Amino acid sequence: MKPFENFRGIVLPLDRANVDTDAIIPKQFLKSIKRTGFGPNLFDEWRYLDRGEPEQDCSGRPLNPDFVLNDPRYAGASILLARHNFGCGSSREHAPWALADHGFRVLLAPSFAEIFHQNAIKNGLLPVALDEALIDQLFVWASGEKPLEIEIDLHNSMLYPVMPGSTPIEIVIDPFHHHCLIHGLDDIGLTLEHVDEISAYEQRRRNEAPWLFG
Repeated sequence: MKPFENFRGIVLPLDRANVDTDAIIPKQFLKSIKRTGFGPNLFDEWRYLDRGEPEQDCSGRPLNPDFVLNDPRYAGASILLARHNFGCGSSREHAPWALADHGFRVLLAPSFAEIFHQNAIKNGLLPVALDEALIDQLFVWASGEKPLEIEIDLHNSMLYPVMPGSTPIEIVIDPFHHHCLIHGLDDIGLTLEHVDEISAYEQRRRNEAPWLFG
């Protein structure tokens, strides 16, 4: 997993609450487990005017002009701003895969569904829960004529809206999750931090019970 480095990105204001994982990546796209290639089908049913199918070339599909992801102002956005209970519904890990494949790295909302929150962090996304009043203000700024940009300093757990009159916002994040994101550690990476202890245990078991190892 790629370590989370401090960066600056454009904010996409998705002004919807209770966005479930089937809206993030519809069920017909769950056949693949490659983790990549899901970006074109992110928010598929809202993003396009037709129904998407697996392996379909999305380049010629009709876009929904009223959906915020298709607004040219937010081209290249890497920070998603949403309302409460983002990522509810099924536990499909394809949802953070699709968000990451599209280019999002940070998710801002008043709250996240618990399983989605865990899956997001395991896939290198930073979900940040903020007070609803702060979220409201960010929506005002992000929906203006000029897109809102935000700087993230994860090392110091700070968020900086690039807007006159704004003040820094502290990010509250579990220390374990902070460690995993900063160092780019998913479950496999965390296990490999103990490879010496694992190798020593395996050798000890070979000495204690060689018949188990053929």
